[in-house]
Amino acid sequence: MTEYLCLTVRSRPSESEAEFKARLSTFWTGLLRTRPADFEKVYAEAVAFEEEEAERLGRKYLVEADIAETLSSELTRGELDFQPIDRDDLYSKYEAAPPDWFWIEH
Repeated sequence: MTEYLCLTVRSRPSESEAEFKARLSTFWTGLLRTRPADFEKVYAEAVAFEEEEAERLGRKYLVEADIAETLSSELTRGELDFQPIDRDDLYSKYEAAPPDWFWIEH
């Protein structure tokens, strides 16, 4: 059974939801085009944004553990902030169930 890690990408302070959505869309589209095998290991996306400290939004994703380093590098290169990934906090695919999560179709 595949286990997943939770990745939380964070907006810039005071960035609007629309601006953040646009940056996320650009990032994930770029990853799909340049690293399709890695993109296939992104399992689910949280439906709702989370409010974080310092007027920031967060969006959670469940990703296969073996792409955590690659995603960290790509997010940094794409100038997207993210919370450190806790490699000990593992999830099963059953924990990413609708209506709180979208499963990403590949």
